[in-house]
Parts: sequence; C-alpha cells; structure tokens
Amino acid sequence: MARAEGWASDPLADRRIVLGVTGSIAAYKALSIASALVQAGAAVDAVLTKAAAELVRPLAFRALTHRAVAADLWDPNGPLGMDHVALARGADALLIAPATADVLARLALGLADDALTATALAARAPMLVAPAMEPRMWSHPATREHVAALHARGTYFIGPMEGRMASGEHGLGRMAEPEAVVEHLRLVLSRGGPLAGRRIVIAAGPTREAIDPVRYLSNHSSGRMGMALARLARDRGADVTLVLGPVDHALPAGIERIDVTTAAEMQAAVLDAVAGADVLVMAAAVADFRPTRPDDAKIKKRGARALVLTLAPTEDILGAVDARWPPGTARPLLVGFAAETDDLVGNARAKLIGKRLDLVVANPVPETFGSDASAATLVTADGDTPLPRGAKRDVAAAILAYVFERMADRPIAASAEHHP
Repeated sequence: MARAEGWASDPLADRRIVLGVTGSIAAYKALSIASALVQAGAAVDAVLTKAAAELVRPLAFRALTHRAVAADLWDPNGPLGMDHVALARGADALLIAPATADVLARLALGLADDALTATALAARAPMLVAPAMEPRMWSHPATREHVAALHARGTYFIGPMEGRMASGEHGLGRMAEPEAVVEHLRLVLSRGGPLAGRRIVIAAGPTREAIDPVRYLSNHSSGRMGMALARLARDRGADVTLVLGPVDHALPAGIERIDVTTAAEMQAAVLDAVAGADVLVMAAAVADFRPTRPDDAKIKKRGARALVLTLAPTEDILGAVDARWPPGTARPLLVGFAAETDDLVGNARAKLIGKRLDLVVANPVPETFGSDASAATLVTADGDTPLPRGAKRDVAAAILAYVFERMADRPIAASAEHHP
C-alpha cells in the first residue's frame, strides 16, 4: 500500500510568499495574515507601499516574519536595494491584502514605480488579491475595468465582502477576513497537485430519520473525517464535492457542498454527484433504519405506556452506486467505511467483498465517534494495514495516498476535465 508521508502536509509549508500591503485601514489585518502564514510553515516577505507604512509600521511585520521588510524601492540597505526583482524571482505566490483601488489600477496598467508594483510586474508566481475600499470606489467603472483586466491575466480574487466600512458606510468593499484569505491562498497553491484533474465525491456526517417533527434517529458521527478528507483532497489539487449530513462545519474554500438530512436525500445527492467522478469516498455514518410511519405531530407522553416504533431499513447507498456499474465496466474507485464494535477486520472484509469496494476503512466505535483522533485499519483485497492512532488528518492522508496509487494508471473521468 502507498506510503502516506507528505500527504498531510500544509500547502503553505516551505513556500515563499510575498505579502503585499497597501494603504487601506484594513492593513492591520495583514499582520494576522503574516502570523498565520508563518505558523503554517511559509517564509513571508512583506512588501509595503508608502501609504501602508503610515498605517502599520514595517517593524511589526519584521517581528512576525523574522525577515527584512521591503517598504522603499530606493533603500540601498533594503531587500530590493541591489536587485529590485529579487523577491519576485523566488516567490511561490504573491498575496496582496489589502489591495486598494489605487494599487489595483497600477497593477492593471503594469506600472512599477514602488517596491510592491515592481515586484508584482516581475513575478511569475500566482497572484491573489483581497480588495478593500469604499463601496463607491469598488463599483466605479474604472475599478471594474481594472479588475476585469487582472482577472483576464489569471489573477485570483477573494472578496471584497459586504459590511461596515471605516467611513461608516455599509456596502461591498470590506476586506475578507484573514482566515479566509489564508485559506484561499492554500486553494491557489494546491492547483497542479498530484490529484489535479481528479474529481472526488465524499459523503460525510450522520443522517437523521424523523420520528416526529421534533425527534429523529441518528448517530454520534461528527463529520470530521469527511472534512479532513475533503480538505486534503483539495490541498492536493482535486475537484471535491462534499455531500454532508446535518453537522455544523465551516467548509474549506474551493469545495462544493451539498447539504442533506436523510439517507434518501444522501443517496440521491451521491448518485447525482458520482456521475463522471473518479472516486467516491463514503465516510458518512448513514442511519441503518427509519421509522415506517413518522408522526405529523409531536408524540406526547401517555402515562407509563411504552412507545413502539416500527423501523424499516434505509437505502444502501454503496449498493445503489455499485448497481450503476455492472461487473466488467469502468467505474469510480469506491472507498467505504465500516464502524464496528466487534470483529473489526472481519466485518470490514465482508463489506469489501459484498459491495465490490476497492478499500474499506475500518473504525472501532464508539471511541472514534466525535473525536479528533482516530484509529483505523485499511482493508483491501491485498490485505489489512493497521494505522497508528492519530489525528483524523493522518488517516485521511493514508486514504488519499492509496487513492493516488490506484488512480495512477486510470484515465481522468470525462466530466472531471470540465468540473469548475
């Protein structure tokens, strides 16, 4: 089985990021961005415009990045003193946050009259900008033309967002929050990864089956494993669709989310999404049974009388997927999960054979439900591979390493080539 080393690493680790900061009052947010990038393992070179240096001192960035800050193109002792394109030459990405209307205009026109615009014009790395300006400035036709020109050249944008401005006005022009900007940069840097061009559908979380309007049958699944898989698959360049049961998780940037509640809804969503996909990972904890006759009104207590529920099996989602591709036809790689209280590997192997799966991830329960840590055994036709107990991200990495190994000789699914 493929080794998982490196699959759990952060796309920002060991990357050189040029962080451009311009003269918006949102410049203070760039300090949080710089700190987050450094904590993720990136080397950060901050480049400030003259206006930005009036709002946030270069020394603050130096304290966070432990690297010299470029704030003057003509400073002979600065990072650009002897080579005005030095930072551009080694950059893996150029992030400008915040980006004012003035800087967007100068970038669109190809001007290079300060440290930031000179670096941007010389850079060949991906550029991501986070605009921040008054709503009237963002909506002005000149700004719209400059944004369109930058888009046409391949510049990535995040925001602006709607909210209250420093002036007191409310509208579209507020800079995206630092966490969202950093997450979007991860998405930009993941393009071209080992799973680039592959489309992966992941089902995650629990399902709920109504007993009455206020009660339901469900389980303790948190959806965290599915979220870890979705994030890592995205970080390795895959197009990811996440079919998610009723859990409250913020979705990583660049992942298509389909919310469902019941097993029937999950089956419909999975069958629709898996058409043209390369891989299906069924990490969801689908309820095995549903009440045959859920009440339309809340069931009341009636003395000491016991309540009897008649249950029927829910949909067999993997079975329905398997039926779509008769034996001998090319189909997506199918990964299932088996949550077991006993005979972990035996039950997982029975599921592997019975549903014609490529891999079953066997988890002991209840100890792995709702936990950040996970213990698992990977069960394939070739044998069993116990994984050491660790973070769910590590288990997700092992799963994706196996997927990558198995997909190496497979053509990309036809629809995945055009997936947005």
